[in-house]
Amino acid sequence: MRFRQVHLDFHTSEAITPIGERFDKGQFQEMLQLGSVDSITVFSKCHHGWAYHPSEANEIHPGLSFDLLGAQIEAAHEIGVKTPVYLSAGLDEKLAIQHPEWLIRDKEDATNWVKGFMDPGYHVICFNTPYLDILLSQIAETLSRYDADGLFLDIVGVKSCYCHSCVATARREGIDPRNAEDMRPLWERTYANYTAKVKETVESVKPGLPIFHNGGHIKRGRRDLAWMNTHLELESLPTGGWGYDHFPLSARYAQTLGMEFLGMTGKFHTTWGEFGGYKHPNALRYEAALSIANGAKCSIGDQLPPNGQMDKATYALIGAAYREVESKEAWCTGTTNVADVAILSLEATGVHPKVKEEGVKSESDVGAIRMLLEGNFLFDVIDSEQNFSAYRVLILPDYVAVEDSLLEKLEAYLEQGGKLLATGWSGLDAEAESFVIDFGARLVGRNPYRPDYCRPLFKPGSLEEAAFIFYSQGQKIELQGGTELGRREDPYFNRDVYTFCSHQHTPNSETYGGPGIVKNENGIYIAWNVFDEYAEKGSLILKETVVHALKQLLPDITLDTTLPAQGVVTLQEQKAEKRLVNHLLYATPIRRGKSIEVIEDIIPLHNVEVSVRTDADVKGVYLAPQLTPLPYHFENGVVSYTVPELDCHQMVVIDYNE
Repeated sequence: MRFRQVHLDFHTSEAITPIGERFDKGQFQEMLQLGSVDSITVFSKCHHGWAYHPSEANEIHPGLSFDLLGAQIEAAHEIGVKTPVYLSAGLDEKLAIQHPEWLIRDKEDATNWVKGFMDPGYHVICFNTPYLDILLSQIAETLSRYDADGLFLDIVGVKSCYCHSCVATARREGIDPRNAEDMRPLWERTYANYTAKVKETVESVKPGLPIFHNGGHIKRGRRDLAWMNTHLELESLPTGGWGYDHFPLSARYAQTLGMEFLGMTGKFHTTWGEFGGYKHPNALRYEAALSIANGAKCSIGDQLPPNGQMDKATYALIGAAYREVESKEAWCTGTTNVADVAILSLEATGVHPKVKEEGVKSESDVGAIRMLLEGNFLFDVIDSEQNFSAYRVLILPDYVAVEDSLLEKLEAYLEQGGKLLATGWSGLDAEAESFVIDFGARLVGRNPYRPDYCRPLFKPGSLEEAAFIFYSQGQKIELQGGTELGRREDPYFNRDVYTFCSHQHTPNSETYGGPGIVKNENGIYIAWNVFDEYAEKGSLILKETVVHALKQLLPDITLDTTLPAQGVVTLQEQKAEKRLVNHLLYATPIRRGKSIEVIEDIIPLHNVEVSVRTDADVKGVYLAPQLTPLPYHFENGVVSYTVPELDCHQMVVIDYNE
């Protein structure tokens, strides 16, 4: 898989004609070279449903007079650039209009993406219809006629559907379509059948060709879905609503699966489908660096104008980022992540059954990833199938459902000396009546006060000693052999129509409400849903509480640094090269408009101190790609050094002997 890829959208309406009239082989090649691009995904079929080449399995776009796909592949291959080929699988507006009976429908018979045909937009097609055979014939034709280096299929996944085909299938099999849980196996089977048929088709034409089915999100805990691909492409456009903490969350899970993967961002100011939108070059520099720092290769989304001429401003922008990536590739291949901590993803485990009854939608995974990034911890995001023994601390964020099989794994992990950090509902039995894991406390029940106060019995980082407001729901506990690290203090009363005080919530009565944070030999339990609350409110005390807890559980932390909270630090190991690669990044996204995070100015940092604990025999430290030797001190298994300047991204390489 190549490091410097472009995903070249070309969703072009039949109302625009002619198209492609300004495509020029030389100009296409010149732009790829300007952008330092080594792979470009080009279009066989777009969301509108048109082919961009002569076709019997489809129809060529009415405004296109030549084989655009063939010309792009020939031009790219001539200069050593690979060409995966794109087909829109879930969307085909041309066929949607011809066969509305093939569209995915909800229970009210509304279509998916747009609710009908009087709104501009696309309609998703169900694979449990004759459309699947048409799509397979289009794939077979494209791969048999063109030298594709991969296949990218878009807008797919396990989708709820009540179209006539799905309802008829369900009734034929004795399934009640009115029951969504009964319907789910059919929807799962429909998607699995689609991916199997695609693989069968590809193998019959081009055995071993890379295949990726894009649904916009790699679901944590669904390895079966991930493995329906040959590799992963993590769609994560920070300015398109994902934000800058989305990619690390996805990447820190993806790398544990042992598959090659890309980090896919975009050159756009906003998101897909934007013409004339450009990021600041520093944003793409940072986003590309964030990919390689997390073990990924890079993909940047672009959109070809209808005239077929590549945009010079775009490829100058991409080139500024990709020339840096090109200089760093040697230190970013064949890497594994070094992690002290693992977040057991709530998305993977499912929420506690009592919480599920209440329909809670948690952002606990997001809150946890933010805290660990800001605290400069080395971590992975895992599912329950991962080997827990690889980590010194395992975080159970807020609502983790500890079923019997997971409990068995956790108990084995604790017996081997592992430590847990659990919060909120995590660690409670199915009825939320007691702990299934011993944290040195007894569960009394759900705390009757919300919000209430936590008084840490330690100095919380940069804050002073105080009683701090905790907004999230808490569990009321009593000590049972554990050590109290923080106490709960009750408000005078809950806010009510007859008992309220001030503008927001009731002040602290300083009445002792029991322990709020407790520690024993198994780990630490925090009685509030602190990660979900941090994702929503970002209160500093929440992070300082978790950071203190983790440092209690990690007395000999692998990596320590003075990098500020807005920085990102990872430690990747290249075992074949006998070296550790410490990635340090720093940029400060700001909010522009109502919801878009933008990186513009990058302020260099100076004299960032780092220490890395390792069992290896360190023989040298240097900056990469500069190859500048870096003074270091190595004693008692700890190598220490100072990075003189960090301008967006810096790698420090630690060479070691066998």
